Amino acid sequence: MALTERDYAILDFERTAWKSNDTKQKAIRKTFSISPARYYQLRDALIDKPEAVDFDPMVVKRLQRARKLRRSKKLGISISNNPIR
Repeated sequence: MALTERDYAILDFERTAWKSNDTKQKAIRKTFSISPARYYQLRDALIDKPEAVDFDPMVVKRLQRARKLRRSKKLGISISNNPIR
């Protein structure tokens, strides 16, 4: 399945979000007109798509590592023994 325009926009946003003067939540609302919670749902689904990895492997891998770390901490699982993706 090909990436949508919104998918490309999310990946571009993640690449440059740290450059914003606003908080990330404000920037999400301003840029995408959706709640941060919905944005993170869309982003987490996006980073599992092979097309996203093909488009921007560094950003996608960084987001996947961050998600794995968050899930590990939440579940109290060591990252080295972590079966969570």
